[in-house]
Amino acid sequence: MVSETRAQRVARRIREELAELLRREVEDPRLTLVTVTDVEVDRELAFATVYVAAPQPERKEEILRALEGARGFLRSQLAARIQLRVFPRLRFRWDDSPDRGAHIEELLKALREQGRGSSVEGMGEG
Repeated sequence: MVSETRAQRVARRIREELAELLRREVEDPRLTLVTVTDVEVDRELAFATVYVAAPQPERKEEILRALEGARGFLRSQLAARIQLRVFPRLRFRWDDSPDRGAHIEELLKALREQGRGSSVEGMGEG
């Protein structure tokens, strides 16, 4: 088992290197504009859970399948760039937080527009 700090450093390195790989090395058109939003590495360094997002959330399944197909290539490339005794196995998950954030922004905007001209907008003033 490694320290939590070391696991976080490894996770940060994997996120940086994987983002670079996706940007420069991977030629699969399904993976263009995919963003690595976070990586979590367990304390045993056995698994790295990679969270991704893209501007087209409706392509979620297609993107995750493409990443699963490229898993071996990505893991070997990462292992060559990040020196670890044993490199963690990669698991890919979709990160819904950008979509949720956009949805919250839309709701807040609608509330602000709905509140114009009523006493709701001035409630925080005083």
